Amino acid sequence: MTWSAPDAAITCVLGPNGAGKTTVMEMAEGLRRPDSGTVRVLGVNPWDADAAHRRRVGVMLQDGGLPGSVKPMRLLQHVAALYGTTDELPSLVDRLGIEEFRHTSLRRLSGGQRQRVALAAALVGRPDVVFLDEPSAGLDPHARLDVWDLVRATRDRGCCVVVTTHSFDEAQRLADHVIIVAAGGVVADGTVDQVGGAAGLEDTYFALTRSPKAST
Repeated sequence: MTWSAPDAAITCVLGPNGAGKTTVMEMAEGLRRPDSGTVRVLGVNPWDADAAHRRRVGVMLQDGGLPGSVKPMRLLQHVAALYGTTDELPSLVDRLGIEEFRHTSLRRLSGGQRQRVALAAALVGRPDVVFLDEPSAGLDPHARLDVWDLVRATRDRGCCVVVTTHSFDEAQRLADHVIIVAAGGVVADGTVDQVGGAAGLEDTYFALTRSPKAST
């Protein structure tokens, strides 16, 4: 599978379950060692990356990866202190509405509330590259719009944002660049208009993923 994400842009990665989206993200995040091929993030092999590289990369996992017994603000204050970016935290807490449940342990939060905390943890270090695995999953419509606005603002400050999603609406509203993967390979790569063409993104997606001819 060969693809790249442009700098200072939002790249949305679409594909059916089992297509390889999360596997590729985990390799780019340095959480999984590739069996073959080459992965480079900020010019570095993420699996062998040092702490200086990792502080430039933000990660929001599909399952959140958050400790259930901790309260949101305690977690976020700890993460911000590790990055030395505590001044970034109040704005994120406000934009994501975390203040309203700051005193509730993570295990007692709704799925959407945990998503907001996980997103804040990924962004509080002001990364140069951030990987967001289905960031709006489980959010109500208002919270989803807030998250999309925050993702755009992250892009606008020069960050490379990579988002995996099953939502065509999310891809069409957010993406500067779209990648469709199927059967472990890339079947489309370009802007929303380039990938969707006359048929539109959703119809193109279904046509390509029903009979994928993946490039490697």
